[in-house]
Amino acid sequence: MVLLYDPTAARQAEPEKAGLKLESLSGKVVGFIDNAKPNFNHLVDDLADLLVTRYGVKRVIKRRKPSASLPASDEVVGELADQCDLVITGSGD
Repeated sequence: MVLLYDPTAARQAEPEKAGLKLESLSGKVVGFIDNAKPNFNHLVDDLADLLVTRYGVKRVIKRRKPSASLPASDEVVGELADQCDLVITGSGD
């Protein structure tokens, strides 16, 4: 006998509402959560420079997860939620 598991998560009854739309990045604080995969840190550095020089971002905050398979800690999520106007998470390789 073969036992199959469906890894699909159940759908939410109500879709989450989107956050506020930023009209501009000028003067904003942008956060990055680096998932610790190879090369994402280089991408973040390049994106941070571009956001500051071309789009007027005031400050960039970067935090790195200990592993791609672990979620960001509550402390990191709280810090970025408190200090940032926008947070970007990503993947490397």
